[in-house]
Amino acid sequence: MTKFVEERPYAKPEAAIQKILEYANPCEPKQDGRIHIERINGPFLFEAEGSPAEYWAGLQLAIERGCLDYHESGTFVRFTDKGAALFA
Repeated sequence: MTKFVEERPYAKPEAAIQKILEYANPCEPKQDGRIHIERINGPFLFEAEGSPAEYWAGLQLAIERGCLDYHESGTFVRFTDKGAALFA
């Protein structure tokens, strides 16, 4: 007997990065362009029902592609010029 499992919508990091950037875009940046990480990870995990692994893979890809800067404290991100240009 074969079981078929439905593929998760954010299993591919490309889909996760798109959703993460969608959540980050409307956030009003605070001091120095900071977007608090909970403004992104909460909606991704609870509204979009992504997993922590999917979230982390998408966030890492956004950083690697130069769309977001991730602060070493882990508390906020900033859009880079490249990331901001995606929504201009």
